[in-house]
Amino acid sequence: MALTNRYKTATGSGTIAALVLVLVFGSPWYRDWVNQHYTDKTAGGWFLRLLSYPAWRFDSSDSLQDVLADDLRAILVVVLTALFLYLLPGSQLARARGTLSQFFAGWGSYVFAGAFAGLITALVRSNPSLLGAFNAAGQGATYGLFVGWIIGIATLGGWRGTRS
Repeated sequence: MALTNRYKTATGSGTIAALVLVLVFGSPWYRDWVNQHYTDKTAGGWFLRLLSYPAWRFDSSDSLQDVLADDLRAILVVVLTALFLYLLPGSQLARARGTLSQFFAGWGSYVFAGAFAGLITALVRSNPSLLGAFNAAGQGATYGLFVGWIIGIATLGGWRGTRS
């Protein structure tokens, strides 16, 4: 019974959930599968394609700069999720575990992480532009908005780090 909620932090569980999302749904194998079987003309297909936003890859016909930018985006989504989960006060100020403030802090941290990861990596890509950075930040925020509830659920019931 060493792995009960008593030992789970909101930051740790949300970061692990983000890591699993990025590793599984950002993988080249998932992306190839969803591109072959689903179109974004249906809501389900659109969501399945959205899950592959923090795509990472090893090889491509794209420039090395673009491949590194995609890999950096996947890494930044996880790292920034951990940072924002730590910094957002909602889960720290909650009086009891499992409150909605923890859920919304987890969800919000993923929205911010997706937006900032898109914004930062748009500047690393070949031929960066301000419009491209804004579009990338919007795509990241959209990803966080529709997928971040998973992180919110993962953070529920986590230890807040306060003396109680």
